[in-house]
Amino acid sequence: MMLRRLARRLKSNVPARLMSNVPENTVYGGPKPQSPERRVTLTSLRQKHRRGEPITVVTAYDYPSAAHVNSAGIDVLLVGDSAAMVVHGHDTTLPITLDDMLVHCRAVARGASRPLLVGDLPFGSYESSASQAVDSAVRMLKEGGMDAIKLEGGAPSRISAAKAIVETGIAVMGHVGLTPQAISVLGGFRPQGKTIASAVKVVETALALQEAGCFSIVLECVPAPVAAAATSALQIPTIGIGAGPFCSGQVLVYHDLLGMLQHPHHAKVTPKFCKQFGNVGDAINKALSQYKEEVENRSFPSSAYAPYKISEADVDGFLNELQKMGLNEAASAAEAAAKNEETAGKPSDAN
Repeated sequence: MMLRRLARRLKSNVPARLMSNVPENTVYGGPKPQSPERRVTLTSLRQKHRRGEPITVVTAYDYPSAAHVNSAGIDVLLVGDSAAMVVHGHDTTLPITLDDMLVHCRAVARGASRPLLVGDLPFGSYESSASQAVDSAVRMLKEGGMDAIKLEGGAPSRISAAKAIVETGIAVMGHVGLTPQAISVLGGFRPQGKTIASAVKVVETALALQEAGCFSIVLECVPAPVAAAATSALQIPTIGIGAGPFCSGQVLVYHDLLGMLQHPHHAKVTPKFCKQFGNVGDAINKALSQYKEEVENRSFPSSAYAPYKISEADVDGFLNELQKMGLNEAASAAEAAAKNEETAGKPSDAN
């Protein structure tokens, strides 16, 4: 039965979504060797890292943005808990729940067939115990369609959680430096690694997460020399965000890098290190203003955007039925609209 289903899928040319942490060469065949059009796997990511090629990561939260990230050929798509701030309008990442994150993850998984998909475990979903962390990670894969999870921090409980999740068979990305879920301890969104002790702690924490089995580490808001040291000390790739150019790869938020958000709230939460590679927000504002203007002056929708027609005979029958119902004004309105359509569809007699 399964073979027949697979044969039908292959004949219909419907692309099958392959979990990207499946090894490329297994006793059961597995996915074919990677090409730019195929899914990114942990294996292909490690190969890229060994070749010294920079890894591209984008944080996104929904189907349309995932589709854009997918078509751009980005290596890794992170569904970040920063959705709390960027999408839901909160001032921190703390309010978002695991159930909220799963909604975002499922939408992203439907839109992205190529990149490795990593889901952020939100605050409150993994701190209580290793068992809670494993349960949340399992939901990310089973219900969210993710390939891996990310968790923040390097406290002993976080290291234990990462180790337990890896031992369950789930790939884990670590996150050190500025960890937004710990702002109550850090005293706000403050860069880390700016003192000797803090810089050493960044490197030590990264090494501990590598030892726990993490396949990659995000380094957020640390000085470039600290990021360079951590990258050199580790055998796994580092992904920088506000950490300078010496990491194995870089990550930015979709909305930030496109320059999408221009509301005062987003001006407040957009980080200093973010380069805007576009001004999509300006284009959005212009389009919305033009739409408002055309609706108000009744130039939209023109006949070109009213494609559904009714025949002249059916219009007459419709008018008769309206009149029988005593809806004479409605009949007059329908008749005027039909005549307007007829006039709009005729070519101009102007010389």
